[in-house]
Amino acid sequence: MKFIHIADVHLGASPDAGNAYSKSRTQEIWNSFAGIIEKCRAEEADVLLIAGDLFHRQPLLRELKEVNFLFAGIPDTDICIIAGNHDYLKKDSYYRIFSWAENVHMIQSRDITCIEIPRLRLAVYGLSYDQREYAARAYDSAYPLKKQKYEILLAHGGDEKHIPFKTADIASLGYDYVAFGHIHKPQELVPDRAYYSGALEPIDKNDTGKHGYIMGEITEDTCKAAFFPCAMREYVHLDVPVTEDMTGYGVREAIRHAVEDNGVQNMYRISLTGQRDPEILFDLTNMDSYGNIIEIADNTKPAYDFDKLYEQNKGNLLGKFIQNLYDKDKESIEYRALCEGVQALMETRRGFK
Repeated sequence: MKFIHIADVHLGASPDAGNAYSKSRTQEIWNSFAGIIEKCRAEEADVLLIAGDLFHRQPLLRELKEVNFLFAGIPDTDICIIAGNHDYLKKDSYYRIFSWAENVHMIQSRDITCIEIPRLRLAVYGLSYDQREYAARAYDSAYPLKKQKYEILLAHGGDEKHIPFKTADIASLGYDYVAFGHIHKPQELVPDRAYYSGALEPIDKNDTGKHGYIMGEITEDTCKAAFFPCAMREYVHLDVPVTEDMTGYGVREAIRHAVEDNGVQNMYRISLTGQRDPEILFDLTNMDSYGNIIEIADNTKPAYDFDKLYEQNKGNLLGKFIQNLYDKDKESIEYRALCEGVQALMETRRGFK
């Protein structure tokens, strides 16, 4: 039996709203999800496991119809779904009344429930959230009931407010495979037995690294599973070194080259590091050549010659200020205050000339 495991698709999300690429990002997430449907068809997957947060918030009726159309297009794949903390089952949720295609099985109970798929000799267990937070340790005693030869647990959670658990306890339950959602970074909990698939596409600026899906196969004797990246973009945190001879245009060029080297399709948080000419001020609003930078932080320090400045200003406020802070570690807050304070005093002095 071959399966594909996804979670945290967050259909309807608009990551980084207001950025140049954000208008297309919502559709990209839908396109990535449609790509998983095509993958199920191409790989002849028997089961598609969706471990919560298919939607970023309560699904609209028209959105469920779009999803159901895609599901109906792979009738040879059984789809098993639970609701997570984002798309939880509110009392008036369209999830509760929607008529899915015959190959779709949604667990709507907040207690562990079993779906049986006899043609695959498969039982899938899980629960759905009916509120944003669910702090009970609901998986600790969620033992399989031996209703079918193969047994899978669909689960969503892993922090103190969303069904906390211990990995050792999950491993001891005895499932052939446990498909987790909620944590956006893909990770192996139990080799070939329990995984977070991670978010299908990165949703937040801290969702760095590869994103995609888990594909696996359960046989008579074993289960084998592996992660496959497929996201259209990644969030990348990038340090760009600055030197004293660089002007604002030079920094813009350095950022452009760094983005090109790491992929112009990706999304960036840039940190400028190193030392800059004290006379230069960088216009951070003019640094985004490709429209894919969500944040730039200027962590450079002005390259003052403090010894020379001190000798020239021993008898005034500037000299006393340097004397009080100059011996601090260069990575300390005090040293940064020294740099910023000297710059402010120098600018004030120029203003009076």
